[in-house]
Amino acid sequence: MATRAPFLRTRYGGYFHREVPAEDGELTHVGPETSGGELMRRFWQPVCFSDDLRDLPLRVKILGEDLVVFRDRSGAAGVLELHCPHRGTSLEFGLIDARGIRCCYHGWLFAPDGTILETPGEPEDSTLKDRLCHGAYPVHEATGIVFAYMGPPDQRPPFPVYDSFVRPGYRLIPGRKYFYPCNWLQIMENAMDPAHTAFLHTIVSGSQFTNEFGVLPELEFVETPIGMIYVATRRVGQNIWARMVETVLPNLQQVAPVWEDGQQEHPFSGPMMSRWIVPIDDTNTMLIEYRHVSEVAGVTPAWWGDRSIMLPGQLAGDSYEAGQRTPGDFEAQVSQRPIAIHGLEHLGATDRGVSMFRNLMRRGIRAVKAGQDPAGLCRDAEAIIPTYCNDTIVRVPLADDPEMDQQLLRETGRRLADSYLIDPPLTTSL
Repeated sequence: MATRAPFLRTRYGGYFHREVPAEDGELTHVGPETSGGELMRRFWQPVCFSDDLRDLPLRVKILGEDLVVFRDRSGAAGVLELHCPHRGTSLEFGLIDARGIRCCYHGWLFAPDGTILETPGEPEDSTLKDRLCHGAYPVHEATGIVFAYMGPPDQRPPFPVYDSFVRPGYRLIPGRKYFYPCNWLQIMENAMDPAHTAFLHTIVSGSQFTNEFGVLPELEFVETPIGMIYVATRRVGQNIWARMVETVLPNLQQVAPVWEDGQQEHPFSGPMMSRWIVPIDDTNTMLIEYRHVSEVAGVTPAWWGDRSIMLPGQLAGDSYEAGQRTPGDFEAQVSQRPIAIHGLEHLGATDRGVSMFRNLMRRGIRAVKAGQDPAGLCRDAEAIIPTYCNDTIVRVPLADDPEMDQQLLRETGRRLADSYLIDPPLTTSL
């Protein structure tokens, strides 16, 4: 848990507030043997796009571990420890082989599963390669992303299939991959902070999405079987717009369409994006996307199917001054320090989702320590896992009394969320 800094109640009192507490290591540290890192390792984690793997190896760092990713000439992908077990040369300089990757220094050959296939220069009767293996992790490729399972081998779960990945009428395509120089948790928490869409993305920096995001919504936060959603409900004329963005534990965000304006009635929309927030180490993070593109013209904007086009507000400004004048998610999240200090925060009513997410993570950590599966982990290889991210627009006439209308917004949003939890629309459509 975070150490709490003293509450400052004195004007010009900076002198009494100079000490910076330590970060909340339980949640923010991700290396081997850390509490948060062991939770992360119970789930399949993205390491790169499939089309990143060409004729050269790819060096990556995931969860504080230096790795090399490659595709051998037979088409098999591998994720291995970066350094050759012979003399420590980095396999990022290795040679792609028909059966694996060969170290450039002395030619040792490694299969994608870590089997040492050849040790050139050793005597013909040497058993060295038969007595050793190189560190390797299981790999799964799905729709253009390479995933690795980095946890205990005997606890490896099947690769999860969410209903949003297989919904009729939509194509799932790889999106963008980009990097933030800060801890993963403060990026992940952003998905459960709907108030920021009104201020950061609309009022402060101009309309980065649609103008209707500038209305501060009525907020609810609801646990789901695999994580949580926020329910942000806004009045748009005679319509009520219920926006539900989802956290799938531990580090998958599903984001509802940012081009929504609430003007036209429609049922459950599903997500526009599924994005993993992957810790590189404690102070660097990779964001890697799937995009959901409708096969019906006009349902999703044409630009969303173009991987070269970035979602607004996600990357650093073109200059420091540009970032100051029109900050986006990058500036807001990275500037919280390399690791945000929870002991200096003063959380309010709009931060209920942040607190709920941190508590869900702590529960997952406790489960792993107790030898149990954490919430969000599915052991059924045949399951299609229900998800809940969507926009829904319903026609509900404006109430005469503003307070009654606010209550109507809250009740409508919660009623829709509860109905979706009972009968998930995407799963039902399959």
